[in-house]
Amino acid sequence: MHQFDTWEPLLRLLRAEHAKRLAVPGGRVVGRIGRGSWSVPLTRRLPPRGRAAQLEDNRDQHDAVERVRDALIQDGVEAVTFAMETEPTGRTLLHLLGSSTAVEPGVGPHPGALILVEGALPEPWHRLPEPAPEAVPAVSADPAVLGQVLRERLPDAVGATEAEITAAETRLGIALPDELKALYRVTRAKWEDRRGDYDAAQRHSEAVRCELFGLDGVYVAEAVTRECPWRFAATETVDIRPDAAVQGLVGSPGWIVFGDNGGGDRLAVDLTPAPRGHTGQVILISHEESVGAELLADSLTDLMLDRRSAVPRAQEAQRPPAVAWVNGSSLRSVEDAAHPGLEVLSIGVVNGPPLGLAPLMGLPRLRTLAAHTGTLATPWEIGGLTGLEYLELGPREWRLLLDAEAVPRGLSAAAIKVGYGEDPLPVADLANELLALWGRPLIPRTVVEGDLGPPA
Repeated sequence: MHQFDTWEPLLRLLRAEHAKRLAVPGGRVVGRIGRGSWSVPLTRRLPPRGRAAQLEDNRDQHDAVERVRDALIQDGVEAVTFAMETEPTGRTLLHLLGSSTAVEPGVGPHPGALILVEGALPEPWHRLPEPAPEAVPAVSADPAVLGQVLRERLPDAVGATEAEITAAETRLGIALPDELKALYRVTRAKWEDRRGDYDAAQRHSEAVRCELFGLDGVYVAEAVTRECPWRFAATETVDIRPDAAVQGLVGSPGWIVFGDNGGGDRLAVDLTPAPRGHTGQVILISHEESVGAELLADSLTDLMLDRRSAVPRAQEAQRPPAVAWVNGSSLRSVEDAAHPGLEVLSIGVVNGPPLGLAPLMGLPRLRTLAAHTGTLATPWEIGGLTGLEYLELGPREWRLLLDAEAVPRGLSAAAIKVGYGEDPLPVADLANELLALWGRPLIPRTVVEGDLGPPA
């Protein structure tokens, strides 16, 4: 990856297409190449009218990128950001930015969130379910009826043995509820039992109302199983309401996942319901959301009999929101957003002078602040927000905080808010300054030098 001839075919293509930009002193061409995707500023040639695009239409680009991708694979590297600059004589500098275990993937050539504390997770990922001692199984929960219905639908199914069920419970460290045991006693949902018959698999899914996992695929949907980049996870909040059926958590030690709806959403038996729910109710954990779950049925028996829950939805919260946006189309000031329950504040482009942060001082739950560059009147005020765990600012604001030694040291993660076209090299340098404050692994930066010769 660090050999000039690996990059030379690609660099020649980039020089030919971006000659004007590279002729400006300090002008660079930037891109990113990974094993599974690449973003390189080269114009794709369109096929003749009436013909579909073919590889040969852009063979030179494809081969040049593949040459680099092969080198990444050989070096065991997932992705690399590059910035090219060249002189009229052909002398060329190629700046390569590697990956750090303390940096999440970002958008385009820029780093994502910087993980300042190893293994740190946002506050919602630490929240556990609240006790609901009044919650009991639904009267409809009936393992005998469930088993009878499924045996009629799947007369040839192979059921799990008691030893297999016990082994699953031992692996999970939790006793499976009786309804779930009844389900697996009818069918163990192993692919080999269907002998490669896809039609049989379809009929099986229709019978059990989901793509049922085998016992070895059943898992507990604790918060750590619901991965989300820090930049987004830090803006999530947990909502546990007394009039809800499902606790609005990221995950729970009582959510036992047993299947999929065919679209990537997981079905689980919920053993930690909210006060208005039922122990053993069936919930849907969406792959498009990072917090909460949807109630599907009051029991597994109800799910198999297509009986939906009759529990009414929780009412909208009658309290100031825990997440607030200050910008030209939402709240207009920090004062309007500030209240004791505020957890997340995002400041976007505002119509007016930069904003002060004094109203945020002393708020007990504020943990996330993200501010668009140029929106803060006195960025060093952030040093007084000692409860922050995540901070996202533009390069100018980070520079001011670093120079004033006002970066909050209680942070668990941080991010640099930049536009796509911003030079990635100074951004990476700034990221490394922040990582160094916590002694975290830096973004490796290498310069490869070579000569392309004068342009033809």
